[in-house]
Amino acid sequence: MYSVDLSRGQVESFFGTQIIAFFLGVIVMIIASMQHASAYRISARLMFILAIVLLVLVLLIGVTVRGTTGWFRLAGFSFQPVEFAKVVFILFLAWWADKYKRRFYSWHFVVSSALFTFLPMILVFLQPDFGSAIIFASLWFGILIIAKTRLRYLFSVIGVGVGVLVIGWFFLFAPYQKERLLTFIQPEREPLGAGYNVTQSIIAVGAGQWIGRGLGFGSQSQLHFLPEAQTDFIFAVIGEELGFVGAVVVLALYLLLFWRLLRLALLSENDFSSFAILSVVLLFFVQTAINIGATLGLLPVTGVTLPFISAGGSSLLMNFFLIGIVQSLGRSARLQKID
Repeated sequence: MYSVDLSRGQVESFFGTQIIAFFLGVIVMIIASMQHASAYRISARLMFILAIVLLVLVLLIGVTVRGTTGWFRLAGFSFQPVEFAKVVFILFLAWWADKYKRRFYSWHFVVSSALFTFLPMILVFLQPDFGSAIIFASLWFGILIIAKTRLRYLFSVIGVGVGVLVIGWFFLFAPYQKERLLTFIQPEREPLGAGYNVTQSIIAVGAGQWIGRGLGFGSQSQLHFLPEAQTDFIFAVIGEELGFVGAVVVLALYLLLFWRLLRLALLSENDFSSFAILSVVLLFFVQTAINIGATLGLLPVTGVTLPFISAGGSSLLMNFFLIGIVQSLGRSARLQKID
Protein backbone atom coordinates (compact mmCIF):
# COMPACT_ATOMS: atom_id res chain seq x y z
CA MET A 1 0.00 0.00 0.00
CA TYR A 2 2.91 2.28 0.74
CA SER A 3 4.29 1.48 -2.70
CA VAL A 4 0.97 2.33 -4.35
CA ASP A 5 0.90 5.66 -2.50
CA LEU A 6 4.42 6.44 -3.74
CA SER A 7 3.12 6.40 -7.30
CA ARG A 8 1.07 9.47 -6.44
CA GLY A 9 4.12 11.50 -5.50
CA GLN A 10 3.54 11.38 -1.76
CA VAL A 11 2.20 9.09 0.95
CA GLU A 12 -1.53 9.63 0.66
CA SER A 13 -4.51 8.24 2.47
CA PHE A 14 -4.36 4.55 1.53
CA PHE A 15 -1.32 3.61 3.60
CA GLY A 16 -2.27 5.72 6.62
CA THR A 17 -5.87 4.52 6.61
CA GLN A 18 -4.79 0.91 6.27
CA ILE A 19 -2.37 1.20 9.22
CA ILE A 20 -5.13 2.64 11.43
CA ALA A 21 -7.55 -0.09 10.29
CA PHE A 22 -4.89 -2.73 10.98
CA PHE A 23 -4.38 -1.74 14.61
CA LEU A 24 -8.12 -1.31 15.18
CA GLY A 25 -8.62 -4.71 13.56
CA VAL A 26 -6.16 -6.37 15.94
CA ILE A 27 -8.07 -4.88 18.89
CA VAL A 28 -11.38 -6.08 17.43
CA MET A 29 -9.89 -9.54 16.87
CA ILE A 30 -8.70 -9.80 20.48
CA ILE A 31 -12.06 -8.66 21.89
CA ALA A 32 -13.96 -11.03 19.58
CA SER A 33 -11.73 -13.97 20.52
CA MET A 34 -12.40 -13.37 24.22
CA GLN A 35 -16.16 -13.82 23.83
CA HIS A 36 -17.75 -17.16 24.59
CA ALA A 37 -18.68 -19.13 21.47
CA SER A 38 -22.34 -19.29 22.54
CA ALA A 39 -22.56 -15.47 22.35
CA TYR A 40 -22.28 -15.60 18.55
CA ARG A 41 -24.91 -18.30 18.25
CA ILE A 42 -27.34 -16.43 20.49
CA SER A 43 -26.86 -13.06 18.78
CA ALA A 44 -26.85 -14.31 15.16
CA ARG A 45 -30.50 -13.44 14.51
CA LEU A 46 -30.34 -9.94 16.01
CA MET A 47 -27.12 -9.14 14.16
CA PHE A 48 -28.68 -10.34 10.90
CA ILE A 49 -31.61 -7.96 11.39
CA LEU A 50 -29.17 -5.13 12.18
CA ALA A 51 -27.18 -5.89 9.02
CA ILE A 52 -30.32 -5.77 6.87
CA VAL A 53 -31.34 -2.44 8.44
CA LEU A 54 -27.88 -1.00 7.69
CA LEU A 55 -28.04 -2.21 4.08
CA VAL A 56 -31.41 -0.48 3.67
CA LEU A 57 -30.20 2.74 5.33
CA VAL A 58 -27.07 2.94 3.18
CA LEU A 59 -29.28 2.96 0.07
CA LEU A 60 -31.23 5.90 1.52
CA ILE A 61 -28.54 8.05 3.15
CA GLY A 62 -25.26 6.45 2.10
CA VAL A 63 -22.38 8.07 0.21
CA THR A 64 -21.86 7.22 -3.46
CA VAL A 65 -18.30 6.32 -4.51
CA ARG A 66 -17.56 5.42 -8.15
CA GLY A 67 -21.25 4.89 -8.84
CA THR A 68 -21.86 2.61 -5.83
CA THR A 69 -23.96 3.82 -2.90
CA GLY A 70 -22.45 1.65 -0.20
CA TRP A 71 -20.72 3.79 2.44
CA PHE A 72 -21.63 5.65 5.61
CA ARG A 73 -19.32 8.61 6.19
CA LEU A 74 -18.98 10.47 9.49
CA ALA A 75 -16.27 12.81 10.80
CA GLY A 76 -13.87 11.84 8.01
CA PHE A 77 -14.32 8.10 8.55
CA SER A 78 -16.28 5.79 6.28
CA PHE A 79 -17.79 2.36 6.85
CA GLN A 80 -19.09 -0.13 4.31
CA PRO A 81 -21.99 -2.08 5.88
CA VAL A 82 -21.83 -4.88 3.32
CA GLU A 83 -18.58 -6.06 4.96
CA PHE A 84 -20.37 -6.34 8.31
CA ALA A 85 -23.26 -8.08 6.55
CA LYS A 86 -20.90 -10.79 5.23
CA VAL A 87 -19.73 -11.58 8.76
CA VAL A 88 -23.26 -11.66 10.13
CA PHE A 89 -24.51 -13.72 7.19
CA ILE A 90 -21.93 -16.40 8.00
CA LEU A 91 -23.10 -16.58 11.63
CA PHE A 92 -26.77 -16.56 10.66
CA LEU A 93 -26.40 -19.34 8.08
CA ALA A 94 -24.44 -21.40 10.62
CA TRP A 95 -27.21 -20.84 13.18
CA TRP A 96 -29.89 -21.76 10.64
CA ALA A 97 -28.05 -24.93 9.60
CA ASP A 98 -27.57 -25.90 13.24
CA LYS A 99 -31.28 -25.33 13.86
CA TYR A 100 -32.15 -28.06 11.34
CA LYS A 101 -30.24 -30.72 13.33
CA ARG A 102 -28.71 -32.24 10.17
CA ARG A 103 -32.05 -32.57 8.37
CA PHE A 104 -30.43 -30.95 5.32
CA TYR A 105 -32.19 -33.35 2.96
CA SER A 106 -35.31 -31.25 3.51
CA TRP A 107 -36.38 -29.06 0.60
CA HIS A 108 -37.59 -26.59 3.22
CA PHE A 109 -33.97 -26.03 4.34
CA VAL A 110 -32.88 -25.15 0.79
CA VAL A 111 -35.80 -22.78 0.16
CA SER A 112 -35.69 -21.05 3.55
CA SER A 113 -31.93 -20.51 3.42
CA ALA A 114 -32.32 -19.22 -0.15
CA LEU A 115 -34.82 -16.60 1.01
CA PHE A 116 -32.46 -15.43 3.76
CA THR A 117 -29.69 -15.21 1.16
CA PHE A 118 -31.78 -13.36 -1.40
CA LEU A 119 -32.54 -10.51 1.02
CA PRO A 120 -28.97 -9.17 1.47
CA MET A 121 -28.16 -10.10 -2.15
CA ILE A 122 -30.84 -7.87 -3.62
CA LEU A 123 -29.95 -5.00 -1.28
CA VAL A 124 -26.27 -4.99 -2.25
CA PHE A 125 -27.18 -5.47 -5.92
CA LEU A 126 -29.23 -2.26 -5.72
CA GLN A 127 -26.13 -0.29 -4.62
CA PRO A 128 -25.01 -1.71 -7.18
CA ASP A 129 -22.33 -4.10 -5.85
CA PHE A 130 -22.32 -7.16 -8.09
CA GLY A 131 -19.18 -8.60 -6.51
CA SER A 132 -20.67 -8.75 -3.00
CA ALA A 133 -23.88 -10.28 -4.39
CA ILE A 134 -21.75 -13.07 -5.85
CA ILE A 135 -20.08 -13.54 -2.44
CA PHE A 136 -23.44 -14.04 -0.70
CA ALA A 137 -24.59 -16.51 -3.35
CA SER A 138 -21.29 -18.41 -3.16
CA LEU A 139 -21.46 -18.67 0.63
CA TRP A 140 -24.99 -20.04 0.50
CA PHE A 141 -24.22 -22.56 -2.26
CA GLY A 142 -21.08 -23.60 -0.41
CA ILE A 143 -23.12 -24.27 2.73
CA LEU A 144 -25.49 -26.47 0.70
CA ILE A 145 -22.51 -28.50 -0.55
CA ILE A 146 -20.97 -28.76 2.93
CA ALA A 147 -24.33 -29.89 4.32
CA LYS A 148 -24.41 -32.62 1.62
CA THR A 149 -27.71 -31.42 0.23
CA ARG A 150 -29.26 -33.82 -2.26
CA LEU A 151 -27.86 -33.57 -5.79
CA ARG A 152 -31.23 -32.90 -7.37
CA TYR A 153 -31.62 -29.86 -5.14
CA LEU A 154 -28.14 -28.60 -6.06
CA PHE A 155 -28.85 -29.01 -9.78
CA SER A 156 -32.16 -27.19 -9.29
CA VAL A 157 -30.31 -24.33 -7.62
CA ILE A 158 -27.83 -24.19 -10.51
CA GLY A 159 -30.71 -24.13 -13.00
CA VAL A 160 -32.42 -21.30 -11.15
CA GLY A 161 -29.12 -19.42 -10.97
CA VAL A 162 -28.63 -19.66 -14.73
CA GLY A 163 -32.19 -18.43 -15.24
CA VAL A 164 -31.60 -15.46 -12.94
CA LEU A 165 -28.42 -14.55 -14.83
CA VAL A 166 -30.29 -14.62 -18.15
CA ILE A 167 -33.07 -12.42 -16.75
CA GLY A 168 -30.51 -10.15 -15.12
CA TRP A 169 -28.66 -9.69 -18.40
CA PHE A 170 -31.75 -8.29 -20.11
CA PHE A 171 -33.41 -6.43 -17.23
CA LEU A 172 -31.07 -5.89 -14.24
CA PHE A 173 -27.40 -5.58 -15.19
CA ALA A 174 -26.00 -2.09 -15.71
CA PRO A 175 -24.22 -1.42 -19.05
CA TYR A 176 -20.77 -1.44 -17.43
CA GLN A 177 -21.49 -4.84 -15.83
CA LYS A 178 -22.44 -6.28 -19.20
CA GLU A 179 -19.31 -4.77 -20.70
CA ARG A 180 -17.11 -6.45 -18.08
CA LEU A 181 -18.58 -9.85 -18.89
CA LEU A 182 -18.26 -9.33 -22.65
CA THR A 183 -14.69 -8.14 -22.23
CA PHE A 184 -13.87 -11.23 -20.18
CA ILE A 185 -15.19 -13.47 -22.95
CA GLN A 186 -13.47 -11.45 -25.69
CA PRO A 187 -10.66 -9.29 -24.18
CA GLU A 188 -9.49 -7.94 -27.55
CA ARG A 189 -12.87 -6.39 -28.40
CA GLU A 190 -12.04 -3.12 -26.60
CA PRO A 191 -8.32 -3.00 -25.71
CA LEU A 192 -8.39 0.72 -24.86
CA GLY A 193 -11.79 0.64 -23.17
CA ALA A 194 -13.27 -2.03 -20.93
CA GLY A 195 -10.42 -4.45 -21.70
CA TYR A 196 -7.69 -1.96 -20.77
CA ASN A 197 -7.62 -2.73 -17.04
CA VAL A 198 -7.15 -6.49 -17.38
CA THR A 199 -4.59 -6.06 -20.17
CA GLN A 200 -2.47 -3.75 -18.02
CA SER A 201 -2.82 -6.11 -15.07
CA ILE A 202 -1.54 -9.10 -17.05
CA ILE A 203 1.37 -6.99 -18.37
CA ALA A 204 2.23 -5.98 -14.79
CA VAL A 205 2.23 -9.56 -13.52
CA GLY A 206 4.38 -10.73 -16.42
CA ALA A 207 6.81 -7.82 -16.04
CA GLY A 208 7.72 -8.94 -12.51
CA GLN A 209 9.33 -12.15 -13.80
CA TRP A 210 11.06 -14.15 -11.01
CA ILE A 211 12.02 -11.68 -8.28
CA GLY A 212 10.17 -8.52 -9.33
CA ARG A 213 11.31 -4.99 -9.98
CA GLY A 214 11.38 -3.99 -6.33
CA LEU A 215 8.88 -2.13 -4.14
CA GLY A 216 8.17 1.27 -5.64
CA PHE A 217 9.82 0.40 -8.98
CA GLY A 218 7.00 -1.23 -10.90
CA SER A 219 6.47 0.75 -14.11
CA GLN A 220 2.86 -0.33 -14.61
CA SER A 221 1.76 0.58 -11.09
CA GLN A 222 4.05 3.55 -10.48
CA LEU A 223 3.29 5.25 -13.82
CA HIS A 224 -0.48 4.80 -13.36
CA PHE A 225 -0.98 2.34 -16.21
CA LEU A 226 -2.56 -0.02 -13.69
CA PRO A 227 -5.98 1.27 -12.51
CA GLU A 228 -7.34 0.62 -9.02
CA ALA A 229 -3.91 -0.68 -7.99
CA GLN A 230 -4.83 -0.40 -4.31
CA THR A 231 -7.92 -2.63 -4.50
CA ASP A 232 -9.00 -4.66 -7.53
CA PHE A 233 -5.50 -5.13 -8.95
CA ILE A 234 -3.32 -5.16 -5.83
CA PHE A 235 -2.10 -8.67 -6.73
CA ALA A 236 -0.77 -7.29 -10.00
CA VAL A 237 1.36 -4.84 -7.98
CA ILE A 238 2.65 -7.77 -5.92
CA GLY A 239 3.44 -9.71 -9.10
CA GLU A 240 5.26 -6.80 -10.72
CA GLU A 241 7.23 -5.51 -7.74
CA LEU A 242 7.87 -8.78 -5.86
CA GLY A 243 7.82 -11.16 -8.83
CA PHE A 244 6.88 -14.81 -9.01
CA VAL A 245 8.63 -15.49 -5.71
CA GLY A 246 6.65 -12.79 -3.87
CA ALA A 247 3.37 -13.97 -5.41
CA VAL A 248 4.06 -17.57 -4.35
CA VAL A 249 4.83 -16.43 -0.80
CA VAL A 250 1.50 -14.59 -0.63
CA LEU A 251 -0.38 -17.64 -1.97
CA ALA A 252 1.46 -19.89 0.51
CA LEU A 253 0.32 -17.64 3.38
CA TYR A 254 -3.28 -17.93 2.19
CA LEU A 255 -2.95 -21.72 2.03
CA LEU A 256 -1.59 -21.71 5.58
CA LEU A 257 -4.57 -19.63 6.71
CA PHE A 258 -7.03 -21.97 4.97
CA TRP A 259 -5.35 -25.05 6.46
CA ARG A 260 -5.45 -23.66 10.01
CA LEU A 261 -9.11 -22.72 9.63
CA LEU A 262 -10.02 -26.15 8.25
CA ARG A 263 -8.16 -27.78 11.13
CA LEU A 264 -10.25 -25.82 13.64
CA ALA A 265 -13.43 -26.74 11.77
CA LEU A 266 -12.54 -30.44 12.05
CA LEU A 267 -11.98 -30.04 15.80
CA SER A 268 -15.45 -28.58 16.32
CA GLU A 269 -18.04 -30.99 17.67
CA ASN A 270 -21.16 -28.90 17.03
CA ASP A 271 -22.74 -27.90 13.75
CA PHE A 272 -22.79 -24.17 14.47
CA SER A 273 -19.02 -23.87 14.97
CA SER A 274 -18.22 -26.20 12.07
CA PHE A 275 -20.48 -24.38 9.62
CA ALA A 276 -19.31 -20.95 10.80
CA ILE A 277 -15.59 -21.75 10.46
CA LEU A 278 -16.06 -23.51 7.11
CA SER A 279 -18.02 -20.49 5.87
CA VAL A 280 -15.11 -18.23 6.87
CA VAL A 281 -12.82 -20.47 4.79
CA LEU A 282 -15.28 -20.19 1.90
CA LEU A 283 -15.44 -16.41 2.18
CA PHE A 284 -11.67 -15.93 2.18
CA PHE A 285 -11.16 -18.53 -0.55
CA VAL A 286 -13.85 -17.14 -2.87
CA GLN A 287 -12.64 -13.55 -2.47
CA THR A 288 -9.03 -14.58 -3.04
CA ALA A 289 -9.91 -16.68 -6.10
CA ILE A 290 -12.14 -13.99 -7.66
CA ASN A 291 -9.62 -11.18 -7.07
CA ILE A 292 -6.57 -13.07 -8.32
CA GLY A 293 -8.56 -14.67 -11.15
CA ALA A 294 -9.63 -11.20 -12.36
CA THR A 295 -6.04 -9.95 -12.08
CA LEU A 296 -4.84 -12.77 -14.35
CA GLY A 297 -7.75 -12.44 -16.78
CA LEU A 298 -9.21 -15.80 -15.75
CA LEU A 299 -12.40 -14.32 -14.27
CA PRO A 300 -14.46 -11.14 -14.88
CA VAL A 301 -13.58 -8.06 -12.83
CA THR A 302 -16.24 -7.67 -10.13
CA GLY A 303 -14.57 -5.34 -7.62
CA VAL A 304 -13.97 -8.05 -5.01
CA THR A 305 -11.05 -7.18 -2.72
CA LEU A 306 -8.09 -9.41 -1.79
CA PRO A 307 -8.49 -10.33 1.91
CA PHE A 308 -6.05 -8.60 4.30
CA ILE A 309 -4.17 -6.94 1.42
CA SER A 310 -6.47 -4.68 -0.66
CA ALA A 311 -7.16 -1.16 0.58
CA GLY A 312 -10.35 -0.80 2.59
CA GLY A 313 -10.64 -0.20 6.30
CA SER A 314 -14.08 -1.83 6.61
CA SER A 315 -12.91 -4.97 4.85
CA LEU A 316 -9.75 -5.28 6.97
CA LEU A 317 -11.65 -4.68 10.23
CA MET A 318 -14.25 -7.31 9.42
CA ASN A 319 -11.58 -9.81 8.31
CA PHE A 320 -9.93 -9.46 11.70
CA PHE A 321 -13.36 -9.73 13.34
CA LEU A 322 -13.86 -13.06 11.55
CA ILE A 323 -10.49 -14.33 12.75
CA GLY A 324 -11.46 -13.34 16.30
CA ILE A 325 -14.74 -15.23 16.00
CA VAL A 326 -12.88 -18.28 14.71
CA GLN A 327 -10.45 -18.05 17.64
CA SER A 328 -13.40 -18.05 20.02
CA LEU A 329 -15.09 -21.01 18.34
CA GLY A 330 -11.78 -22.86 18.08
CA ARG A 331 -10.98 -22.35 21.77
CA SER A 332 -14.38 -23.75 22.67
CA ALA A 333 -13.72 -26.79 20.46
CA ARG A 334 -10.33 -27.42 22.08
CA LEU A 335 -11.86 -27.18 25.58
CA GLN A 336 -14.47 -29.73 24.56
CA LYS A 337 -11.70 -32.07 23.42
CA ILE A 338 -9.92 -31.69 26.77
CA ASP A 339 -13.13 -32.37 28.69
